[in-house]
Amino acid sequence: MLTWTAVRAAALSLALVLVTSEPATAAGELAAAKAQEAAAALLRGSVEQAVLAYSEALQDQDLAPDRRAAILNDRGVANSRLGRHKAALDDFNQAVRLFPEYAPVYNNRANTLLALGLVEEAIKDLNRAIVLAPGYAAAYNNRASALLKLGRPEEAALDYTRAIRLAPQSAASLTGRGQALLAQGRPYSALTDFRRAIALDGRSAAAHRAQARAAMQVGHFEDAIENLSRAIALEPENAELHIDRGEAYRFAENTPSALRDFNRALEIDPQSARALAGRALALAKTASFEEAEADLAAAIEIDPRSAEAFAYRAWLYKQTGQPELGLREVEKALTISKDNPDVYWAKGEVEHALGQRDDAIESFRTALRLMPSHTDASLALQQMGVASDFQEDVPAAAMEGWRVVKENGRYAAYLKGRSKVRVPLEVAGDAEPRLLAWEVKDGVLKGIGLLRYYAGTVQAESGPEQIEQIAIVDIPASKVVSLQLHRQGDRESVWSWNEGTVTIENVDGVTDVLVLRDTTPREVARRPVAEREGVLGFPAWAPWNQDYGYRQRPRRPSRSRPPRTIFDLIFGN
Repeated sequence: MLTWTAVRAAALSLALVLVTSEPATAAGELAAAKAQEAAAALLRGSVEQAVLAYSEALQDQDLAPDRRAAILNDRGVANSRLGRHKAALDDFNQAVRLFPEYAPVYNNRANTLLALGLVEEAIKDLNRAIVLAPGYAAAYNNRASALLKLGRPEEAALDYTRAIRLAPQSAASLTGRGQALLAQGRPYSALTDFRRAIALDGRSAAAHRAQARAAMQVGHFEDAIENLSRAIALEPENAELHIDRGEAYRFAENTPSALRDFNRALEIDPQSARALAGRALALAKTASFEEAEADLAAAIEIDPRSAEAFAYRAWLYKQTGQPELGLREVEKALTISKDNPDVYWAKGEVEHALGQRDDAIESFRTALRLMPSHTDASLALQQMGVASDFQEDVPAAAMEGWRVVKENGRYAAYLKGRSKVRVPLEVAGDAEPRLLAWEVKDGVLKGIGLLRYYAGTVQAESGPEQIEQIAIVDIPASKVVSLQLHRQGDRESVWSWNEGTVTIENVDGVTDVLVLRDTTPREVARRPVAEREGVLGFPAWAPWNQDYGYRQRPRRPSRSRPPRTIFDLIFGN
């Protein structure tokens, strides 16, 4: 994780100008010049040069303690970027001793601690940074990242939301909150944040990758492939991106393309157990069993705790008529992970081969509860003549015209008379949803519906708050366009309709503009006609695809005003 973005680096260089513009000795002027030179080098990516310039600035023995602390902090950032974590920690520790009220040094030391895996210690530093600077969006963002690493996604989402309220244009915070929502089993809500992040920063490979993972969760494999292709265009040497796309191709039932991606990943990183396991499964699906077994053996040697590798070997043994051996591999996989959908899919395959039909059905359904879009588990149940989505009616959650069911552990609403119109009812925690209102638009927006529902309770700064969500539904297309948080506590989003668009001012400070219907006038082009025809012909119009444009509303230009403090420059708040 970079501890100082280019924007913050630019602000930092301005802050240095302010500090060093005061009367100074010749030595002090030299130190100020070197510090500015270092900040400029850091901004353009010349990190080694920045370290040298900061070191020269620190040779001035007359530097005030707060100035020395600021320069030490900046050199620590540069050392951290170079992977010199011990040197970075030494710089940050010295800075803390000299200037214990300097919030950025705690934030930056925390980032280095996170890089070293010292998450709890990092959180302590971030807590201190927030106490010193309550408007420090970066510290909230980084604390959220740390909480997510500890498996505390609800708390992480709260911190990301705080960061977003302070800096609504932060693509990193929106991506982070999306990942926290995804960890809570709320992929549609996560997709909303990922789209926002990409609208702000289309060159973020991390945002494209995160959106692909959410798309995979809801079964939009082609969308996932498209997102990952964009991410790969930005980072072509990132093996993990090729592995992710290989998995998307797998679930899209495009084995040849999956193999190409796994092969490419292994060219980049020959020691990737994940790529070896993925390629092995693809090979096994093409009946190349010996090659697949060799890949799985290599994957397990590299990573003896790869649950996928054991699961895929179990399926391989089942395919080669050795289900008893496969059962042993499943048991090994379960000791490693009890929440991996591939493990339960392989378990079901082995159990079915052993004649244990009821156990197999339960295993396949467990795989689908963990990943509702798991096409292999769905196909296995279909081949057994069993419904892949076990539905349980929830009449208390329904309303007139709508049916609510619980399927594979998740809630969904179906529009009566339009069985293909399915709306996922994502909730916070273990709450049961409750439909509240259904509105269908007319005019230009004919066929667009808004389904509002109670979605549980989330933790907020003032305590638990109830939330409501609105699903924007394109009824003719049987498609959920977006899932929007509408109300949290006593705060409510504001919706403004204009022709084919809606502008939503959200409770977290983010403003979205959704294009629901294209109302742009289209000119009918005339086809050239030979002189002998003497008449004009018109081309036949093919149906045009509806595009739901998703973009951030541009910020209104504001009057520039002089910064009140250095914190205004550094934090942008």
